[in-house]
This record gives sequence, structure tokens and C-alpha cells, in this order.
Amino acid sequence: QVQLVESGGGLVQPGGSLRLSCAASGSIFSINAMGWYRQAPGKQRELVATITSGGSTNYASSVKGRFTISRDNAKNTVSLQMNSLKPEDTAVYYCMLNGRSYALTADYWGRGTQVTVSS
Repeated sequence: QVQLVESGGGLVQPGGSLRLSCAASGSIFSINAMGWYRQAPGKQRELVATITSGGSTNYASSVKGRFTISRDNAKNTVSLQMNSLKPEDTAVYYCMLNGRSYALTADYWGRGTQVTVSS
């Protein structure tokens, strides 16, 4: 099994910053990519940012230039530095890992952490 635990969510004022972290544990044989998705009330889950094992990154256009994803391959952790936060960034943020556990290569998800941007 693969477990993903997110931390770092909370309430922040517009223009503020937050840093999300995610630690992966369990029977992880290889990781292709890790990343962050988010889901706002009444909306579908959407990609925020991903990073491959080789360090290639991909960002949603709405967060490009404000958010930075980083990864520690040795510790199986991924972080998301979020700056210049806007009310529309309010959502539950989910950590994602695409990798192999035993014979299964799949997307694995954390439980999510709430980010609220409000004055």
C-alpha cells in the first residue's frame, strides 16, 4: 500500500503565502511523478502542478508564476510553495503520486488539505 499525508493548509489573506508538503510512505517501488491537484466546492478536481522523477514540472496556467513545486526524491516528499494567493485558490488540495507498488502502477492520492484564501 501507498500512503500520502499532506500538511500545511490553512487560512491566509489574499496576497499571502502558504507551503504545502506531502510525504509518501509504504510499498513504493518506483515513482514516475508527484503533484498537487485541487477541488473547489461545486467544481471538478483540477491539476495544479506536477513534477517528474527527472525534475520536469508542469503548472496550471492559473498558478504559473505564483506557485512552485519541488520534490525530494530521497525522502519521497513533494512540496508546493504558494505565493500571491487569491480567493479563487480556495480549495481542498490533494497530493498525487504516480508510481509502482508491487505489480500495480497507478495514481495514489492523499486525503487532502484545506486552503482558504479570505480576508
